[in-house]
Amino acid sequence: MTAADFSTDVLVVGFGGAGACAALEARSKGAGVLVLDRFEGGGATAISGGVVYAGATGIQQQAGVEDDVDAMFAYLKQEVGDCVSEQTLREFCEQSGPNIEWLQSHGVPFEASLCPVKTSYPTDDYFLYYSGNEGMAPFRDHAKPAPRGHRAKGRSLPGRNLFAPLAESAERAGVQVLRHCRATSLIRDNGRVVGVEALLLSGSAAAWHGRLERWAVHLVNYVPQLAKALRRRASRLEKTKGRPVRILAERGVVLTTGGFIYNRDMVKVHAPAYRRGMPLGTSGCSGDGHRMGAEAGGQLARLDRVSAWRFLNPPSAFTEGILLNAEGRRYVNEALYGAAVGEAMVEDNDGKGLLVIDETLRRQARRQVGRGQTQWFQTGPTLLNLWFNCRKAGSIEHLAKMCKMDLGVLRDSIARYNGDTERGTPDAFAKDKRHVLRPPFYVIDVGIRSKMWPLPTLTLGGLAVSEETGAVLNSDGQVIPGLYAAGRAALGVCSQQYVSGLSIADCVFSGRRAGAATVTVS
Repeated sequence: MTAADFSTDVLVVGFGGAGACAALEARSKGAGVLVLDRFEGGGATAISGGVVYAGATGIQQQAGVEDDVDAMFAYLKQEVGDCVSEQTLREFCEQSGPNIEWLQSHGVPFEASLCPVKTSYPTDDYFLYYSGNEGMAPFRDHAKPAPRGHRAKGRSLPGRNLFAPLAESAERAGVQVLRHCRATSLIRDNGRVVGVEALLLSGSAAAWHGRLERWAVHLVNYVPQLAKALRRRASRLEKTKGRPVRILAERGVVLTTGGFIYNRDMVKVHAPAYRRGMPLGTSGCSGDGHRMGAEAGGQLARLDRVSAWRFLNPPSAFTEGILLNAEGRRYVNEALYGAAVGEAMVEDNDGKGLLVIDETLRRQARRQVGRGQTQWFQTGPTLLNLWFNCRKAGSIEHLAKMCKMDLGVLRDSIARYNGDTERGTPDAFAKDKRHVLRPPFYVIDVGIRSKMWPLPTLTLGGLAVSEETGAVLNSDGQVIPGLYAAGRAALGVCSQQYVSGLSIADCVFSGRRAGAATVTVS
């Protein structure tokens, strides 16, 4: 075999949330660990809200919240479905509390300040909240609700406050990190994965590479075409300035490269209905791990599963309106978690979503945003859409004509909603808080094609893995020796449905599992 440029016991490909956890766990068991990252580390975790989904935790106890593993399991079983076994899901729930303590032991800050209202994401006054559908029917009918969204303490979106302590702890422990190093292929020897081939940038090329990605992350929501151009330039740097290197690993290779939402060709092939959505993540979410694992014989699963986020709360006034499809039919409980609303919109209604409110709700919405009650990234889109994406109709007939809806269908949708609300009878979609809609009406385009309100999307499927070790499985369900995967590169707890905090929680769970297995499994 050709000589290696670097060698180690355990090689982790991708230094985000799952990669840092895998590296720390393998290092704690005495292995030499080398981590490489395409950019400077952090991945999607570092730009996220820094939320970890966990139950029966010390943080909850400090906040006066009663919760237990059985309740968490009963709730998540409804969300997770069969993407993992019940045994693995229960293990995930049982380890969630200890995993919060483990994160704290590595310096991740949490706080027991409980958000008093249901929201998609709390203000900087609160760091524990209901981050899913726990308190809504039918979920609450099967599991006692509890707030399980543990947000790392910090301002706005503190994902960096979660990742940075883990990265610093890993390097203090002796984990070696190669930044600006993009893995291109796996090295195999007699069927076993023994390392990777990669392109390594250094000097000014590495510095520019980092700047280009940082600028792209900051600009992508506002000037997406410019961000795309910056990322193309960063990719060219890799190809023209990257030095080919071989990195060998004695014990195993762990793929923690994130999802593939920025590989638009893969999205078009596997989840075409979501191709108009706004990619959520970093350039590292390009499917490199999926591709390399598949080239080594790994089995890919649930690549059609994409989470689309249409959060209507805040402002809560929006959730009292009705969300209609192109025909004028209502199709979901508007107050549900944004991923559930987004899935119903894209999967069953061709991505169409027209939110209908009235003058009272429009005024309530304007009062509810800002004034210290919302984050800037919630206030901005709400006000922009109220100002520039909110069309007025003086009657149902006018609304139907303006939206090109069937008048009979639209009239029936509004009549049913208003009638149930006035009578106090159960809502067709089990929504608790409702409002009788009266003209004039206002309609906001919140569909996947909305130019004023982009629909964030991220991929959930990945490499099939052993639920005991995180080892990658081939098409026959057999382990590929020396190859592991974790986080969004792997099939896991949140590969069917998404609630806030579940992805990072799975990064911790699956990352630690794979890191440990590289040392303990022969």
